[in-house]
Amino acid sequence: MREQLSNPPKALRDSNPSFSPMQKTWWYLLLAFFQLFSLKTSAFSVGIGGGVGVWIDGRGTTTTTASTQAPPTSPSNPTSSVEYTALQAWKSAVTEDPSGILASWVGPDVCSYRGVFCSEPPEGTSSSSSVVAGIDLNHANLKGSLVKELSFLAFLSIIHLNSNRFSGTIPDSFRELQYLTELDLSNNQFSGPFPTSTLRIPNLIYLDLRFNSFSGEVPDELFVGGLDGIFLNNNQFEGQIPMILWNSPASVITLANNKFSGSIPASFGHVGPGIREVLFLNNELTGCIPEGMGFLSDVEVLDLSFNSFTGHLPSSLSCLSDIEVLNIAHNQFSGELPDLVCDLKSLLNLTVSYNFFSGFSQDCDKLFFRNVGFDFSGNCIPGRDMQRPPPECMGIPGGGLSCLRIPAAKAVACSRAMVQGSRMPAMPYTSPTSFPSLP
Repeated sequence: MREQLSNPPKALRDSNPSFSPMQKTWWYLLLAFFQLFSLKTSAFSVGIGGGVGVWIDGRGTTTTTASTQAPPTSPSNPTSSVEYTALQAWKSAVTEDPSGILASWVGPDVCSYRGVFCSEPPEGTSSSSSVVAGIDLNHANLKGSLVKELSFLAFLSIIHLNSNRFSGTIPDSFRELQYLTELDLSNNQFSGPFPTSTLRIPNLIYLDLRFNSFSGEVPDELFVGGLDGIFLNNNQFEGQIPMILWNSPASVITLANNKFSGSIPASFGHVGPGIREVLFLNNELTGCIPEGMGFLSDVEVLDLSFNSFTGHLPSSLSCLSDIEVLNIAHNQFSGELPDLVCDLKSLLNLTVSYNFFSGFSQDCDKLFFRNVGFDFSGNCIPGRDMQRPPPECMGIPGGGLSCLRIPAAKAVACSRAMVQGSRMPAMPYTSPTSFPSLP
């Protein structure tokens, strides 16, 4: 999953043409400063169920009435009145603050506000005093909305709002946050179509929209930019997975617990190295597993469970040399479970339960001696415990010829197949001359 803040994002560790040397230096300085405060106030948790969370360690105080008046001019004022105006406008849009988190948001010194972090401005900018560089209000239980004035925080690099009760939409003005690299809006009450304003943030690396009520289709542009982490699970997105998905440089893509339908794009597996986690569980996906899926050379977690996939597994899955967790439970796969899957050397957990597999060989039995978690219950394997009743195994749902494969007797030539896959013509993508109007 996403790396801790003590390490720079992968997109900064690698070569990223969208970041200048000045912006990289600014990022490292910000992380050092931000982490100093995080040691006192935060503890991180990662996972599809809980998201990346920063626990606020503080005391409840009485909520005060926000003032949007500009601060008095003072030689000791460490930040601009524009930042004061932005934060006071946002405070006015917060209707409930049961823990009194925003009680400290008074006076001109915004760097003293709880959950607000300041740093020296990037080199070459006109500001000579500290600027607001991060907002961390995870688990604050605030109710309200985001305001367009937040774009006044011109040097903002991190917004963490996990586990609050913010609702409404994402302001169009967020596109003006040129230094923003992390946007975590997970576990809130946002709704409406995909917030396309987030796609206009020029240097965004990490986008977390989990556990909200966004709906509709996901735009192709999401997978064209420089995002390293794409977290969309537990919303109400629907429609087909965009064919352009395989162009994404992301290391983590989670579309779980939505309403996506159709099949996985056939060219999905022919991607560049780097993708490590693919979570498509609990959607309405159908069809076969494309051969290209086996050429995700760096993938460590692949979860396709709770869909309606059919047919035999492709032999190319034997090329997943780094995979640790493979979950294809609760689908309609059939045939024999290939030895080539059970022989994967890095495997820690293999779950194939509640399909229609008719058997597996001794190589799969050896998984237990390798201390690999192996769940094959709810299939049609003779002589094994906890299998389907025989009448359920007489007809295999979706077992059409289009999805049937004859399992290979030996491993495919993975390195050669990957090279051939990388030479496949890329799907053309033309950037629109202008993006569609935002709501």
